[in-house]
Amino acid sequence: MKQISIKPVWTIEDPGGPSLPPRLLELLVQVHGQGSLLAAAQALGLSYRHAWDTIRQGEAQFGAGLLHMERGKGSTLSLLGEKLVWADHRIAARLKPTLDSLASELAAEIRVAISAEPAVLRLHASHGFAIEQLIDRLARDGFRIEHRYDNSSAAAAALHDGDCDLAGLHVPLGSMQQPALAHYARWLAGDELTLIDIARRRQGLMVAPGNPKKIYELADLARPGLRFVNRQPGSGTRFLLEGLLRAQGIEPGGVAGFETGESTHAAVAACVASGLADLGFGVAPPAQRFGLDFVPIASERYFLLCRSAQLESPAIRRVIEALADPVLRAALDALPGYDATDAGRLTPWERAFAPTA
Repeated sequence: MKQISIKPVWTIEDPGGPSLPPRLLELLVQVHGQGSLLAAAQALGLSYRHAWDTIRQGEAQFGAGLLHMERGKGSTLSLLGEKLVWADHRIAARLKPTLDSLASELAAEIRVAISAEPAVLRLHASHGFAIEQLIDRLARDGFRIEHRYDNSSAAAAALHDGDCDLAGLHVPLGSMQQPALAHYARWLAGDELTLIDIARRRQGLMVAPGNPKKIYELADLARPGLRFVNRQPGSGTRFLLEGLLRAQGIEPGGVAGFETGESTHAAVAACVASGLADLGFGVAPPAQRFGLDFVPIASERYFLLCRSAQLESPAIRRVIEALADPVLRAALDALPGYDATDAGRLTPWERAFAPTA
């Protein structure tokens, strides 16, 4: 089966003039990660001379430096270089789920055009790191899957309307469980559904390394002077945060930056790491990836839903078997803040959640 990858490419140019040298942004990203121009060049398969010429061309075009170099101490980015790198991180983080979805749709169209074989499974899911690993595992096994990342509400609606075979969504545990279940009931009530567990995960506050602003609890979001970056309207994470804030008597609209909306947890983390915000709310893996501190606040259950009548279909069974595989479980458990102990467990939807006090 053909695998399609779509990646964002961006550049800067003067009106009527040349754009930035090809691979300059890639080179700066590698310098940021590797700590030296030589290591960055080697990582990209470039000669040191070519890498240095590329940096020089970029600096000439900007009229400003991009690197600071000290003999024996490697290379560090200038303020301009750092801004370019973090812009690249934010662009990739914001667009990855959308581009992955488009790539999956295009792969399905090409497959049908070549062999007239449609996907054997349609999956709509709230974007997350565990679901990414499951999809990657199924793709490596040659499984014909068409997936689309969307918020949990959209995934539940797609299952209700028959537009997908599996819906991936998340429900908080504790005081916000019943409000979340009531929210999804408009799409899920009355259908015979089965829940397939993937993992429990922690949501919390993403803050700068060392937590210089001393942000330890949700009440801190109401402090004046803090800049918050949120998830987009309709996302399960935003729904959870709104409920948790109101339970503490905090009106969400009073939080500076609450109306901003990033489409992924990684984009939220990138905004905090690049200094555009002081804190965000989301899962732990992207916080670790961007070197942020993470303050756990709430736990939730991430799972798949399918119609019970389809439970014995070969496609659904393949998914359940993948989740039960110790190798995949270990990979999911290795994600910061994730617990995949129950991965692959089946529970009728009507018995999946015990009432909370």
